[in-house]
Amino acid sequence: MRVVGARRKSADLRSRARRRPRDLCSRARHRRGGAGLLGALTALAVLPGVSQAAAHMNPAVSLPVIERQAMCVTCKVALNESQSPQANLERAYIKGLIDQGRDEAEIKRSLVAQFGPTVLALPSAHGFGLAVYLVPLAVVLALLTTVLLLLPRWRARARTRAAALTGAATLSPADAARLESDLARFD
Repeated sequence: MRVVGARRKSADLRSRARRRPRDLCSRARHRRGGAGLLGALTALAVLPGVSQAAAHMNPAVSLPVIERQAMCVTCKVALNESQSPQANLERAYIKGLIDQGRDEAEIKRSLVAQFGPTVLALPSAHGFGLAVYLVPLAVVLALLTTVLLLLPRWRARARTRAAALTGAATLSPADAARLESDLARFD
């Protein structure tokens, strides 16, 4: 009877071993579902705070970005290349505005209000400053128009020259016979 009982115990252990992973997996699924739900609720609770913090911080505005677009008002050199005391004052002013959470347009307006319009590297797109953008565009359009108008004339002139050269290149009968004899000699 011991043999039968031993077999029965071993069979019972095997069936338990088979059942346990399934039971553990189903328990883990329930735990994961609860953890997922808890994580989702936590994210929803934290999300408004994160979005408010992100609204105050503008990652696109940084000192190097503004420095490339500003000039030192005393030495008339780009702010990112200048090492003058005035440039250092301008950098400190820009850092303060960035720390306040201002965006790029607000910082540029503050720079113009503080240091004048010469602080910006690019001229304004209003009034006389607009000519800086329109004059090169007008020159390029004028050159393209000139080329488009003159190109047919140049091509027609080249065709007439080519036709004149082909008409003048006819050989006399004596020259043609001599050429044929020379060519026959090399064959």
